[in-house]
Amino acid sequence: MKYLSLSEYLLSPCGVSSIPYWKAKITDIPDNIQIVHDKNYEESKFADYADEPYFRLYHSLQYIERQCCDGISIVVASDDNIAEFVRIINASYDDLSVTKEQLLNYRKTPVFKYDLWILLKDTYNADYVGCGIADFDCETQELILEWIQVLPQYRRRGLGGLIVNELLYRMQHIANFATVSGKLNNGTHPEKLYRKCGFTGNDIWHVLYKKQ
Repeated sequence: MKYLSLSEYLLSPCGVSSIPYWKAKITDIPDNIQIVHDKNYEESKFADYADEPYFRLYHSLQYIERQCCDGISIVVASDDNIAEFVRIINASYDDLSVTKEQLLNYRKTPVFKYDLWILLKDTYNADYVGCGIADFDCETQELILEWIQVLPQYRRRGLGGLIVNELLYRMQHIANFATVSGKLNNGTHPEKLYRKCGFTGNDIWHVLYKKQ
């Protein structure tokens, strides 16, 4: 990956990099993949590639009031709860899955912050029904939202927004800003959720896979 300085990144986190700074420093892009910002993207030039566009949004972490939801409590997860994250994440997708080992290894990264791994618990039946995972990069002072999931049967109740708001609230006096990204054409429309929670921006990154 092209060298990206910290000062360059902080000027426009979502405009100069498709991924957070800490990942950009350690990521090597395979030869069969190109990543191009929308301002430089022309479909005709990448006819030999399959295109998966991603949005990347920014939050200033200003004026965040904590939310609550009747019948739902928020629990900070320990290693003993990781199986619940696996269950919820895997139930939320048809095209990907995670393992307990993968998530436990992720808790060993330099951006892991204990109280940014949260679970939503239905207080009526004690079931875990949603989860949120975020990172904090001390070097950039950036909060990075990674996984925000709610079980399908609990959607359309505002619980996704509750998770996002809780993570933002916890870091509003610690981080300088927050970012989030996701597939632009995801059928669950996560971009709409993040914008409703105060994220802004118009940066789109095209992840281009060379066709076989």
